[in-house]
Amino acid sequence: MSVAYVLVNCDLGFEETIMEDLNHMKFVKEVHGTFGAYDIITKIEHAKAEKVREAITFNIRKLPHVRSTLTLMGIPGQS
Repeated sequence: MSVAYVLVNCDLGFEETIMEDLNHMKFVKEVHGTFGAYDIITKIEHAKAEKVREAITFNIRKLPHVRSTLTLMGIPGQS
């Protein structure tokens, strides 16, 4: 199972909207608002690492009002 944590920076005032959009994506397992440089952290899981990359590139980063993302990929076998 491939796991990634995506930190999302969004336009001011759109945090709740983006969190709701993320919660409706099938590959997203957790969504939390955060304080600091990033506004949201989300956990993504899929059997294939390529599908995780596609989900981030073509779904999360394309959401309206998402300004930037930072992706942290899990290392298989380390938990």
